Amino acid sequence: MPENRSRLGRTLRLEIKRRFDLLEDKASNQEIIDSIESSVEFKGANLWILVFAIILASIGLDTNSAAVIIGAMLISPLMGPIMGLGLGIAIADFDLVKRSFKSLMFATASAVAASTLYFLLSPLSSERSELLARTNPTIWDVLIAFSGGLAGIIASSRKVKTNVIPGVAIATALMPPLCTLGYGLANANLSYAFGAAYLFFINSVFICFSTILICRLLRLPQKEY
Repeated sequence: MPENRSRLGRTLRLEIKRRFDLLEDKASNQEIIDSIESSVEFKGANLWILVFAIILASIGLDTNSAAVIIGAMLISPLMGPIMGLGLGIAIADFDLVKRSFKSLMFATASAVAASTLYFLLSPLSSERSELLARTNPTIWDVLIAFSGGLAGIIASSRKVKTNVIPGVAIATALMPPLCTLGYGLANANLSYAFGAAYLFFINSVFICFSTILICRLLRLPQKEY
């Protein structure tokens, strides 16, 4: 009887290990690196899509429409530079880190400028609940960013792409704070602007950290000089 329980325990452990094995359907190391690197740059269509997505998210916050905010998240390409930053740190590719950081700063500035312009021109001026929720960061925002980053990098590293849209969970943590930052600047409300900027910063850090963690677990090779 004890022997049967021991055999059952081993079988169960092996089955759980097989089910949760991240290496089983992983794409090749070079494919993962190339895929993430290709999404780092913000220019042309990527930049236009980001601007339109941030305007759409701003409209959603302005009208308190969760559906519109989700629609903006579906088309947002914000994940590229942050995942590139995490990958660069994980594999010690300092050129990739530099390029990703510059691209993230440019994308952030473009998004905030578009959001600020929208709120300057918007006929609506009331503070809605969806907007106010992004002015005071909580531990739940951190968990959303970390979980979204984990889902994003895992989905991006598969041979066969799943039905997960990697950018959605990441955009959940990043798009609304950028819009709220634009609202704070447009209305000269520094309290809202600083709160949203702080939320965006900590979310970016935890998304980057989750990317570093998964890249290390996937045993991606270190950059050779």
